[in-house]
Amino acid sequence: MEEDHKRSHWALLNPGEDNELIPGGDAVFQVVGAGPLSAGMAKAAAGVAGARAREPGVRAGAGQGRLLEKPSGFRRPGPSRCSPFWAPSQEVFGYQTQTLRRALCLLGSVLSCGLLMLIFYWRPQWNVWAHCAPCPLKEADIVLLRTTDEFQKYTRKKVIYLYLSVLKNPIHSKSGDAVVADRHSVINRAVLKPEFKVRCIQVQKIRYVWDNVEERFQKVGLLEDSNSCSDIHHTFGSGLQKEEQEIRRLICGPNAIEVEIQPIWKLLVKQVLNPFYVFQAFTLTLWLSQGYIEYSVAIIILTVISIILSVYDLRQQSVNLHNLVEGHNKIQVTIHTREEGLQELESRLLVPGDVLVLPGKLSLPCDAVLIDGNCIVNEGMLTGESIPVTKTPLPQVESSMPWKTHSLEDYRRHVLFCGTEVIQTKPTGPGPVRAVVLQTGFNTAKGDLVRSILYPRPLNFKLYSDAFKFIIFLAFLGVVGFFYAFGVYMYHGTSARDTVTMSLLLLTVSVPPVLPAALTTGIFYAQKRLKKKNIFCISPQRINMCGQINLVCFDKTGTLTEDGLDLWGAVPVTGNRFQAVHSFTSGSALPWGPLCEAMASCHSLIVLDGTIQGDPLDVKMFEGTNWVIEDSSVDYSGFGIPASSVIIKPGPGASQTPVKAVAILHQFPFSSGLQRMSVITRQIGSDHFDAYMKGAPEMVASFCRPETVPSDFKKELKLYTMQGFRVIALAHKPLMAGERSEVGTYAREEVESELTFLGLLIMENRLKKETKPVLRELSSARIRTVMITGDNLQTAITVAKNSEMIPQGNKVILIEANEPEGVAPASVTWQLLEGKEEEPRNKETRLHIRDPGLPDEGRGDDYHFAMSGKSYQVIAQHFSDLLPKILVNGAIFARMSPGQKSNLVEEFQKLNYYVGMCGDGANDCGALKMAHAGISLSEQEASVASPFTSKTANIECVPHLIREGRAALVSSFGVFKYLTMYGIIQFIGTSLLYWQLQLFGNYQYMMQDVAITLMVCLTMSSTHAYPKLAPYRPAGQLISPPLLLSVFLNTCFSGIVQIWAFLFVKQQPWYCEVHRYRQCFMVNRSDSFSNASVDGNLTMGNGTLIPYSILSFESTTLWPIATFNCIMVAFIFSKGKPFRKPVYTNYLFSFLLISALGVTIFIMFADIQVIYSGMELIPTIMTWRISVLVASLVQFCVAYFVEDAILQNRELWLLIKKERGVHSKSQYRKWQRKLAQDPSWPPTNRTDYSGEGKNGFYSNPAYENSEPTPIQKATEVIGHVTEQHFWTRL
Repeated sequence: MEEDHKRSHWALLNPGEDNELIPGGDAVFQVVGAGPLSAGMAKAAAGVAGARAREPGVRAGAGQGRLLEKPSGFRRPGPSRCSPFWAPSQEVFGYQTQTLRRALCLLGSVLSCGLLMLIFYWRPQWNVWAHCAPCPLKEADIVLLRTTDEFQKYTRKKVIYLYLSVLKNPIHSKSGDAVVADRHSVINRAVLKPEFKVRCIQVQKIRYVWDNVEERFQKVGLLEDSNSCSDIHHTFGSGLQKEEQEIRRLICGPNAIEVEIQPIWKLLVKQVLNPFYVFQAFTLTLWLSQGYIEYSVAIIILTVISIILSVYDLRQQSVNLHNLVEGHNKIQVTIHTREEGLQELESRLLVPGDVLVLPGKLSLPCDAVLIDGNCIVNEGMLTGESIPVTKTPLPQVESSMPWKTHSLEDYRRHVLFCGTEVIQTKPTGPGPVRAVVLQTGFNTAKGDLVRSILYPRPLNFKLYSDAFKFIIFLAFLGVVGFFYAFGVYMYHGTSARDTVTMSLLLLTVSVPPVLPAALTTGIFYAQKRLKKKNIFCISPQRINMCGQINLVCFDKTGTLTEDGLDLWGAVPVTGNRFQAVHSFTSGSALPWGPLCEAMASCHSLIVLDGTIQGDPLDVKMFEGTNWVIEDSSVDYSGFGIPASSVIIKPGPGASQTPVKAVAILHQFPFSSGLQRMSVITRQIGSDHFDAYMKGAPEMVASFCRPETVPSDFKKELKLYTMQGFRVIALAHKPLMAGERSEVGTYAREEVESELTFLGLLIMENRLKKETKPVLRELSSARIRTVMITGDNLQTAITVAKNSEMIPQGNKVILIEANEPEGVAPASVTWQLLEGKEEEPRNKETRLHIRDPGLPDEGRGDDYHFAMSGKSYQVIAQHFSDLLPKILVNGAIFARMSPGQKSNLVEEFQKLNYYVGMCGDGANDCGALKMAHAGISLSEQEASVASPFTSKTANIECVPHLIREGRAALVSSFGVFKYLTMYGIIQFIGTSLLYWQLQLFGNYQYMMQDVAITLMVCLTMSSTHAYPKLAPYRPAGQLISPPLLLSVFLNTCFSGIVQIWAFLFVKQQPWYCEVHRYRQCFMVNRSDSFSNASVDGNLTMGNGTLIPYSILSFESTTLWPIATFNCIMVAFIFSKGKPFRKPVYTNYLFSFLLISALGVTIFIMFADIQVIYSGMELIPTIMTWRISVLVASLVQFCVAYFVEDAILQNRELWLLIKKERGVHSKSQYRKWQRKLAQDPSWPPTNRTDYSGEGKNGFYSNPAYENSEPTPIQKATEVIGHVTEQHFWTRL
């Protein structure tokens, strides 16, 4: 029972998206631990399986449950087919505040001088655990959220109560009555009666209310997905009642995307309370108390400047984001209510369920589903493509099926998204264009974009986790030093105060205070250089990731090939046979006929400001007919044509036609998932309708009557696709006008059936001139390149061969997978394609299927797999064991939907590839966000969907980015190694001096800290990237044998030389312990200085508590050695080729190193009284100074040889790995080794079935849909947005 109670206090909450489960895919529930599956969870599981929709949250029942979401199986409404906002699932724990605990914590904070409060600030979970006791969620006043990702981040939230009694119109509902009319709404289950109050929490700008029936937190601010089409029309079509509006406003909150401008004091406090700055404040306080004024002030100034710049940057981001979204909250809109009819109000007062009346032009303040009329909107803000998109009303059908499920093929065609612009409205009846508010505030598409900036996806890069471990090591070293110093000073009988003070001083030596600034300089310089090359970055921390990229995925159209398409020809079909090709380059007009009418009318073009706008393919196709779009002022109502119709008519250059004009009455818009679009038209003066379809040839042919499709359709299609042409097909179907009174009553399924195949439209898409050289450069750098495109498979293969993505002579194996049919299991067929050289005059590549009867010519490693999105989906679902085997050699993925692109990138990442993605369209959005480095070639403002944006629309940006990433990564490693060694060098020297109760002087530390280390750290990373990509990547881990050995060996070298000098100076005949034998030293001192000056030097000290603890022969000897050591490791760790230019090309860094070396030597050999007095050094004989210099030189030579010839010798390490049998642990490497030893791989010219061999039958629910969609996405909208730095995780 006790165990059940312990488990009952938490449940699950997904604070991210209102994810929708695609039909055919089932959620996966896993029950962890003992206890039965709760009724609430069972009900949720049944709801997911049945209704195909999931509402966030799981009931806190007796069982301990965890919802495991297969991300690709979920989809959030959005024009880019992906949700840009990343939010992991979160576990929710319930707690009740205890008065006694609060009192004890308050007492502890007072006694610890606020230290306990500071710890609670850093660790909110400790705060909750200390103040509260666990309890069931329904009784909790505090909830603790914990992310289920690898970061396990905790967040504390207070449960707040909303009272409906504060409303103007009191609620008189009885206990059993619904509070709102929507029977599906969670609000009815959230209101606790008779108090009429609602418990809720606010998580990342989203409000969740407690469902008293399901006993879980659920999101509000949106209409439930379980509403059917008829529910939306009948329940909300006539507007909401005033009382319900007030209730929804109170519970859902305002329809506003409010970004608070963070007060400067709050930003300042957050910066100052960073753990590292707190440690730094402690260090500086200690140093100031000991009289280290100059260096402490220098560090304080640098720290203050750093904090001010950070606060200013954060403040500017806050202001910019606030200004961007503020206008969204002040839009005047018109709504329709049941009692008052039309009513104007501010958009922030909108609630889900309101009926929004759309005027001609409007910036949408919410997500809404269209119920009356058509709209043309510009979704460039969200997709990056300023192409007008046609929206159609939600069909009014009597069905209990959820509305998204009913419109599953592309429900987005009914949805108007917040932040997009309505360009035109077209009423389809006597009333205005209307839409029902679907989601408000941060639940909207634009709200997702803003939240992605406020809560960016944290990076899990190995460098940062390793860096944190190194800092822990340095801190541990400081703790060891603390106990060492404590023991030494206690042994010598020093007072307790002095002992503790000096011990704390040694504790602070090992962790360099400039570490945070130094690690970000490499990224800063790389970002600056990228900007000069027109590559802009909004996620600077990803630059280091770019240095590890070993696979780059490319979109085809607009990325590898030219964005614009040129009409090449049309191949009409007459009598089930292809006719002669009509060439558009000849200048003759296309003869009138169904094919010409289809090209003129089957599009979604509009005229804005006298210019035809729309998809470039549509524009080219329409221009090829020489028809024009009629001015909207011409009235065709006398012919029974609605005013909202688009009228087209023959232009001056069009072929002769008996048709005066054609009206486009209705559109079924194009979508990437459907790969087709359709229109219903009517010739002016005619009494019948015509339906036309255009789209992917295979898709269009599947909707045509088989007898109208030429028998050689596939052969003809392959003829053109193999030459790299873009091919689309067109089809036609007559519709009798008498059958329907309104064209809007035609269902898409009815129109898109039994069509007549009209022919093929051939469009040319040339390679960009930069494509071949870039792909060749990446290939020479051993970086894999993969094509992911929505185009035809044969076209993609040809482009891959022509661009040399597939090298000449390499094999291409075509994979075709089929779903199970009846008793026949799923199958996958492997066909070997071979290139066949044509006549010299025809340079185009031709492909043919190899004859299965021919003998196999032997298996090699130079093979590539090619498949379509359909085959990829079948393999992922039924042949999961094959997927990684295919991916390690997969090169071409065609006909991929946006979701499949994103999922493919994720699968590559599971194989431990560092993936780059380069694309230019909205259908690449998910993949761009999923990749380690997404590079958008779009010049639209909404290219912020990608971490990197290139203003130069070709793929030359890819090698630039990889080069800079490698340089930044190597620089980060070099700086980190240097700072680690710098701390260790000072730690060794200081520890040796502590042995006799001494330490370095103030200016001695300043010389090393400011003149050398600070300047080195700020300039070491400014070395430019090497112009040529090396055929291997830099190390990606700090904790690796070469780096650890480098630090260890240099530590040994430094320790040996310093210990030698420390001990050997004591053996010199002129040596004496200065602070013990002062008079002896005065008698035997050099005559270079007067008695007064030496006496003054002896007594000045450094403000420490121990008299005469600075001046000594040991410190005079160790200081130049330590200083030379800092200079030499800075040089040694500034490695140039192959990832950076030689160190001498970094002029400022080289000048600083040479200057520091010269100044140090000058101080050693100058014999100038003022200098020695100020630096607190003792003159020694010339031979000893030379010995010290020679010892440092020998150390440099040995260290440089070891670093360059051994530790950085890649061939040596490869040989060692080979001899010891050490192999890469990356999954793709393991598969490559395994497949290389498999004589049956790759399979060719055979068919496998899902029930055969080891594969067995496998069903992956995430792929039981026609269009898997993207998973976790993070996007930024504006400005310089920095992702979570690992310092915030200290």
